[in-house]
Amino acid sequence: MPDTRSIGPAPARSVLVYDGECRFCRMWIERWHDATGDAVEYLAQQSPDCTARFPQLDPVALQEAVHRVDTGGRVTRGAEAVLQTLAEAPGWGRVARVGLESPVFLGIAERLYRWVARNRVLFSLATRGLWGDSVRRPTWWVSREVFLVGLAAVHLVAFLSLWVQVDGMQGTNGILPASEFMARVGEQVNEQGIGWDRYRLLPTLGWWGAGDRALHGLCGLGVLLAVLAATGYARALALFGLWLTYLSLSVLGQDFFAFQWDTLLLETTLLAVFLAPWRLGRMAARSVAPSRWARGLLVWLLFRLMLESGIVKLASGDPVWRSMTALEFHYWTQPLPGPWSWYVHHAPAWLHRACCVAMFAIELGLPWLVLAPRRWRGLAFLGFTGLQVAIVATGNYTFFNLLALLLGMLLVDDATWARWWRRGRSERPVAVEGRQVVSGGEAWRRRLLVGVTAVSLVIGARPLVGFLAPGWGGLASGWDRWLAPLRTFNDYGLFAVMTTSRAEIVVEGSSDGLVWKAYEFRHKPGALDRRPGQVAPHQPRLDWQMWFAALGDVRHNPWLVRLGIRLLEGSSEVVGLLSDNPFPESPPKYVRARLYAYRFSTPAERRATGHWWVREEKGLYCPAFSLPDVVETAREDR
Repeated sequence: MPDTRSIGPAPARSVLVYDGECRFCRMWIERWHDATGDAVEYLAQQSPDCTARFPQLDPVALQEAVHRVDTGGRVTRGAEAVLQTLAEAPGWGRVARVGLESPVFLGIAERLYRWVARNRVLFSLATRGLWGDSVRRPTWWVSREVFLVGLAAVHLVAFLSLWVQVDGMQGTNGILPASEFMARVGEQVNEQGIGWDRYRLLPTLGWWGAGDRALHGLCGLGVLLAVLAATGYARALALFGLWLTYLSLSVLGQDFFAFQWDTLLLETTLLAVFLAPWRLGRMAARSVAPSRWARGLLVWLLFRLMLESGIVKLASGDPVWRSMTALEFHYWTQPLPGPWSWYVHHAPAWLHRACCVAMFAIELGLPWLVLAPRRWRGLAFLGFTGLQVAIVATGNYTFFNLLALLLGMLLVDDATWARWWRRGRSERPVAVEGRQVVSGGEAWRRRLLVGVTAVSLVIGARPLVGFLAPGWGGLASGWDRWLAPLRTFNDYGLFAVMTTSRAEIVVEGSSDGLVWKAYEFRHKPGALDRRPGQVAPHQPRLDWQMWFAALGDVRHNPWLVRLGIRLLEGSSEVVGLLSDNPFPESPPKYVRARLYAYRFSTPAERRATGHWWVREEKGLYCPAFSLPDVVETAREDR
């Protein structure tokens, strides 16, 4: 039974006396000290101060269990002493207080404590295997800074990448002009009498202007906000501005922004607003401890991103994924192969299968370790990082992999960073959230964070619930429909079904309808002797859309007809998206699109021809048409 004697004189604050010669005890005392702060004094029984202050405590009993002396002089030991000590910690202290009020719980805890105490050596080894040399409460100062600066850099790349293409895609003379889109939408909402709800249904700053100047202004604003976020000044405000600006351009981009990395960037940025300090000054912001809650939401996003990537492949029933042969097709059928894709494709089949097994192990197994102790969490970090680096080395997926790498950085605590840098533990102060004065702004931040957490948990868990319990995955459909326009709470998972062939669209122009010349795109496969290049983190959105268009037909891709119209008009903005212009003097009179089946050349074919690709014509994708044809078709439609 617990020792409940009283001794005097009583200490000014509670004291926990422990065996200072037991390494296992010392490790966990450090963790408890981090949790309780100065509310509890921790005293090794071997210290002269302990003997002088508490001579009544039996040295033999102190070897068997920790003892606690409270401010009233009451002494407890074992599990009760531990729970009373942890009850003075914010957060989890509530759980300890509940346990103290339950005799059943307290009895079980005492038996468990004695069992652990009798097997300290075994549990010491287990602790080191899970945590390493320290079990102290992790802090995330370095990871927060690395993540936020990296996220700002990703935004900088994203906005600069878009800026050089925006005229050709969304400009007045572009393929899908944003101004025309907003004009059509404006007419519809006025006819239907939609008031303020228009800003939820179409959340974009384009309501106040979507012309060329507005598009360039939004891109320039994004670049400035990214630089501001990287410097650390008004970081939360800058991140919110980045989210709103990128969301505005995503809405205006129409078909050219239908990519998962755009939605991943939006979701990551909105959650990062709560991870960043809500202070304007850079030095003031540095004193604000990273929010464990906000970090947890971003880790939840990482968990979903990785796990859903594996689940969609299994749930699709695709035979090449289930037979582990998908990577025999992936490297040459992916949208934009990289410089090393040809070489990796010709690796032995057994290696492709082994890599596929490893990928499933990483995507389906390692996400469960993101909340594990340090060493197991580090295993997840290494696995995620290795997978993303391998993808970067063999393909071009814009900034998608950079975002995944940054989210993975949030698994690395300050103690690990310090070990990598061969420095001591960070001396950053640990904020005790339960005891600090909460300002009005902080209170609003917490309220908003609660709401975002609820939405993220409910919508984010839907794919997993749907996979494990079919029929229950639609529980959040109402929330999803209402929040869908924000493009911020999403499902993830690329290549649910692996493409096992490669179709390529070749756009051609002609001045007489007899001699046809091909338009060469900057990055997608075209000329057979052009080696695939390194494009990422830049995203040539037109090249990407051409890959998706080849999976269907022209009826489902009306934007491709708009591309042909702009080429017939000689739009310099659209031609600027291409590698060259085969009609430099005047635009062609006719445009058409042909479909080819492409594959990587074999080593023998490449030695003989110097070609990286081999192709076979499959027929017309879009019949030839001219500007008069377009005018006549428009007249008939009216």
